[in-house]
Amino acid sequence: MAAISCRRTFLLYCKRNFEQKRTFSNRSILTRCLKNNKVAVAGFSTACFLSLSAYYAKRSGILQVLHASGEEDSAKSKTTPTYREMRFLQFASVEYKGVIYMTPQDFLESVTEEMPRPRIGRASLTEGEVGSWLKRTPNRRYGSTKLFRNLHEKGLISYTEYLFLLCVLTKSNSGFRIAFNMFDTDGNQIVDKKEFLVLESVFSKKEDAPNNEDPLSKSVEPVQDTTLLVHFFGSKGRDVLKYEDFHRFMENLQSEVIELEFLEFSKGLATISEEDFARILLRYTMLDRSNIEECITRVRSRTPSEKGISFDDFRKFCQFLNTLDDFTIAMKMYTYADQAVSKEDFQRAVFVCTGSNLSSHLVDTVFNIFDADGDGHLSYVEFISIMKDRLHRGSRHMASHLMHTQDKWSAFKSCVKNEMRTYS
Repeated sequence: MAAISCRRTFLLYCKRNFEQKRTFSNRSILTRCLKNNKVAVAGFSTACFLSLSAYYAKRSGILQVLHASGEEDSAKSKTTPTYREMRFLQFASVEYKGVIYMTPQDFLESVTEEMPRPRIGRASLTEGEVGSWLKRTPNRRYGSTKLFRNLHEKGLISYTEYLFLLCVLTKSNSGFRIAFNMFDTDGNQIVDKKEFLVLESVFSKKEDAPNNEDPLSKSVEPVQDTTLLVHFFGSKGRDVLKYEDFHRFMENLQSEVIELEFLEFSKGLATISEEDFARILLRYTMLDRSNIEECITRVRSRTPSEKGISFDDFRKFCQFLNTLDDFTIAMKMYTYADQAVSKEDFQRAVFVCTGSNLSSHLVDTVFNIFDADGDGHLSYVEFISIMKDRLHRGSRHMASHLMHTQDKWSAFKSCVKNEMRTYS
């Protein structure tokens, strides 16, 4: 009976908060419920929290703010929120003129943390606050590997910009030019603000929409200046972006996220342990906790004395992960020969793809993680599959999970609707 009472209180709490257009992390929902009832919520997993949050977000119009349709179309909606939309809503902490935005700090947390920091509500910004933030945004000439950290919570990042930035994080050096040319629609080797705004929606279509349907295709969004637009094109929007500027921005953002992950475990030291390297590598993958612990135990047993992984080695390996498609091609010969990959072959293929050599100790550590039987070889197919999930920070696995659980979601939503009728 106590669990049922807690469940009803939890549902009522969600309803009231979303009717008031308040938002909170899953952790804070659970904490509030536990404080009120002193018992655990029976039957509510993290996935259920996400699903329930999505349901009330739709009812209160929060997702309609994202889509900016301006219509009462919740009854007409034919699709559930995508994983990326849910992730954006989960971390976005500010709202301006009815539109939800991330701050630079929100974005960094969304790609380095499993959950956002607990908060009550989403800050509603004034025109003066936004104007002050944008005025302080540095010109692209002053970009650095600390740009987002220096801006911290003083900036606006829209949903389509969020998708664009996620795309930046997974591009190799060769992919930088392709990305720039996609924006450069007239082929004059510069990108202006208008071109950027038009092509920005491509990232929304590429990342989220099934069958190439843009999830924001209904939107008629006003052209609100954001931190990224001011950084690229100036406060008046008249500057243009050259490839060198674009390349430098992409490199800086990748380096900033890589450095954040490294510093989380290095605690100010010059190296991280081999075990921590394994934890960073595996924490966004499809492996369950027991498999991850098995890998870490294997690293521990095969590394009698800790040598550590330097930031330079860590950075090179993360940059290598952005070339996994090229690495796949390089490894095709082993598919035909039905052979596992040796350390020497692995190292040579990495050099071909990146032009950089990984240290022998780093390669040893990678093999300690993935070489289960200790024969000095690994299945590169399995390695690529796991690392691609890591590269995209679990989104492929989560998207697949959401697709396979839509029937469960429909049943759960029906149950929630029935529960809510008792409080109407």
